[in-house]
Amino acid sequence: MPNFQFEICANGVESCLAAQKGGAYRVELCASIPEGGTTPSYGEIKIARKMLTTTRLHVIIRPRGGNFVYSELEAERMLADIEVCRKLGADGVVFGCLTPDGDIDIPLCKRLMERAEGMSVTFHRAFDRARNPRQALEDIISLGCDRILTSGQQPTADKGTALLQELNKQAQGRIILLAGSGVNEDNILQIHRETGIHEFHFSAREPLEEAGNTTNGNNLSFGNRMQTTVRRVQATIKALQP
Repeated sequence: MPNFQFEICANGVESCLAAQKGGAYRVELCASIPEGGTTPSYGEIKIARKMLTTTRLHVIIRPRGGNFVYSELEAERMLADIEVCRKLGADGVVFGCLTPDGDIDIPLCKRLMERAEGMSVTFHRAFDRARNPRQALEDIISLGCDRILTSGQQPTADKGTALLQELNKQAQGRIILLAGSGVNEDNILQIHRETGIHEFHFSAREPLEEAGNTTNGNNLSFGNRMQTTVRRVQATIKALQP
């Protein structure tokens, strides 16, 4: 399917491998998915790079959860993490920075872009917190980013199709719109038809059935692990096939 590209939000090497086997073009490797994703460990990036042979590896550069307004100390960590990703052979990085007023933090983003020179760059869903998405789109284009991950400033992309369509028309091929958040096998075709977008970001995760989930009588629970599965990657991709 030359007209479509699929990116999996991968929460570990195992999810990366499922994405690759399922036919994804690219993964965005993240830690702390419940917080919206933070930079994964050195070891996670290194082993993912080793294991991914046909699927491209992008790594989120985000030092913490919460907002997207960063201090100078946080910026220094982000710059260092980009350098780590380069040394480990990542194909791209994913970041996004805003000012306290909700505009794109152009000075910080320029510093990050310079450090990421030669790598593919996605501006992540910090875009969905921008106060003026149309101006934010132009600012991100001016920075030289390759794509924007966005849900159309709604909780999920299927609810944000009106803005996604508008932004895709405004972009006029100058940057790629990557639709993400809540994308699955049941709505991906609808999102494509309503927006004209051809790149999609989704997790395709399912709860793991794990051995050893016994209790010692104190009723403590640490939750169920979620992991990308080949089945759901393939099902979501297939939903866009003619």
